[in-house]
Amino acid sequence: MDSHLDHMPVLSRGRHRNPKRGACFMELASYLAGERWSDHPACTHPLLAALARLVNDNTGDDNRNKLIGLVPSIIGLNSDDLRVDAVIALRCATTALPVAAAERQLALAVSVLAAEEMLARLDGAPSGRLSEVGRRALEGVPKATEQARRFSRAAKITERGFRRYAAPNAVQLSVVGIVQACVADPDALLRELLESAIADCASLIRPGLPTTTAAPVRI
Repeated sequence: MDSHLDHMPVLSRGRHRNPKRGACFMELASYLAGERWSDHPACTHPLLAALARLVNDNTGDDNRNKLIGLVPSIIGLNSDDLRVDAVIALRCATTALPVAAAERQLALAVSVLAAEEMLARLDGAPSGRLSEVGRRALEGVPKATEQARRFSRAAKITERGFRRYAAPNAVQLSVVGIVQACVADPDALLRELLESAIADCASLIRPGLPTTTAAPVRI
């Protein structure tokens, strides 16, 4: 990577060999954090970085630069706490579920329940506990929720399985669900999702510090 730039890289889809060819959201974060040029920098939690890459790549060219203001707020948000993965997955699934097409609602409802179950387990709370944001999302899709509850009772998830498979799948499904939803401005909803997920992570990783993004999920 060049040690000096004539201008900031322009946000664009995909990976880039160097900043002169453009940058995705996380490549720009790596540059601002002083790390080696990469779309997988150490400065950000892997699942949050995955969400940022997906939002970057699925936002239209006319709106992508509106994400630049969020880049500094993602730097330094990293932790091994599985609650971070669960809160990101919960934020994604509860954002997508109300707007997703009917054929995607079951998978998203399962993602909500899995994230809620993992958070309850980590907190030593009773199984079946729901956050307010999870309850509201599930109440909007009663048929999918009933099916998801039956599936979840039969499919017990481990902490390792949640981190490696369930949480990343929730993020992927949610972004695709928003992109394909019949909403007026999917780019704005994707940006709001990333902003809210950053706020959620900041509230867990940097408790007590003010954030400039959306109010965090309350468990």
